[in-house]
Amino acid sequence: MKSASTEWPVYSPFAREHFGRGKAEGKTEGKAEGKAEGKAEEAGRSVLLVLAARGFDVPDDIHARIVTCTDLAQLETWLARAATAQTLQGLFDEVS
Repeated sequence: MKSASTEWPVYSPFAREHFGRGKAEGKTEGKAEGKAEGKAEEAGRSVLLVLAARGFDVPDDIHARIVTCTDLAQLETWLARAATAQTLQGLFDEVS
């Protein structure tokens, strides 16, 4: 009995061209998503590192809020605020 293959026969030139293109585009999109996730994770770690260096004891709820955030711009804002915030709530306060 023949085992199932992940490759399927691509007979026409049209099918070969578009099958290969789809795989390449998917790989590129996956790499971009992975890079964005990595940047967000690193920014979250940086926020926590600055807070720890400043002597803040970060409770679990705030820790979770920081590490689950995927918005890089928001994390960068928090990182800048972490350097000067007088309280942990000051990290999240919106400037009016």
